[in-house]
Amino acid sequence: MDNIKIKKLDVFAKHGVYKEENVLGQKFVFSAVLYLDTAKAGVSDELEDSVNYGEVCHFIREFAEGRTFKLLESLAEHTAAAVLDRFPLVKRIDLEIEKPWAPIGLPLESVSVEISRGWHQAFIALGSNMGDKKKYLDDAVKAMDDLDGCRIVTVADYIETEPYGGVEQDDFLNSALLMETRLQPEALLEKLHEIEGLADRKRTIRWGPRTLDLDIILYDEMIWNSQTLTLPHPEMHKRSFVLDPLLQIAPWAYHPGLGKTVRELWEELK
Repeated sequence: MDNIKIKKLDVFAKHGVYKEENVLGQKFVFSAVLYLDTAKAGVSDELEDSVNYGEVCHFIREFAEGRTFKLLESLAEHTAAAVLDRFPLVKRIDLEIEKPWAPIGLPLESVSVEISRGWHQAFIALGSNMGDKKKYLDDAVKAMDDLDGCRIVTVADYIETEPYGGVEQDDFLNSALLMETRLQPEALLEKLHEIEGLADRKRTIRWGPRTLDLDIILYDEMIWNSQTLTLPHPEMHKRSFVLDPLLQIAPWAYHPGLGKTVRELWEELK
């Protein structure tokens, strides 16, 4: 991916563990690499098709000067998130913040924190077979779009499907969506569980009826296994109610474990 580099931006701000640092302030030096696609701007020669690095510099300075953090780590985390939210063409940012006047009582040129943060693609499967199914799905989509660090890109049509798993119950209303998120997989899963909780989701019968079911199906091309989450979703290639809506919005999406696209998985299942 293309990038724009900002090197050694001086900012005088009030960050630090010690009270004096928060009152008197000191110099911080910001360097950033902004990752984006510059091809359109290269052809059009129009600034609106790229990112104005001057605006980014002023934004970083105003953000850093307008807040107080104890830790460089926190300053870096919040600054990176703010830049990603403010400038939608930026897909990832490498950010280094130097503190040349760090009060440690020893001769020191500088201390710094460097992080890399960006937007990830996550595909979420949605389902409901209790109560007002459409409203549960509508409310879930809005709640996910309202999450800090998440933005919905596209949502598939809602489809009626037969229940899966052999438990006698009402038909489901299913869909899938693509979101961009700054949240890591476990943190995203926790937020989805909170949204399910707001819909009074009860986990009593496996594959049983539920007001709302939200599953992370794919996250970038990541393979992930933990006690609470497996990626890609281990059952996705067996479920037409997952593959049908995914095919509508992202036939190109890639299953890194099976080495196949959603279209290929759908054709095999059919």
